[in-house]
Amino acid sequence: MVKVEMYSSMFCPFCARAKHLLSQKGVEFDEIDVDTSPGRRNEMLQRANGKHTVPQIFIDDYHVGGSDDLAALERDGKLDGMLGLA
Repeated sequence: MVKVEMYSSMFCPFCARAKHLLSQKGVEFDEIDVDTSPGRRNEMLQRANGKHTVPQIFIDDYHVGGSDDLAALERDGKLDGMLGLA
């Protein structure tokens, strides 16, 4: 099973969209709230090559990017393979 991590914040509509897509696929993910754990924001910045917006999504330590990037993978038929669902 793949490891999916998402850095997010509570009132982020893009985070909600990404969580919804992953949940629809039945994928469990670790959510890291950068608002309640501010030290994790620096971790996110390092892992995401300086990207500071949320969500920042990682699949098996591969940096996918944000919600739009996740949706593009789905649209291109690549997401299921990355998630081990294909």
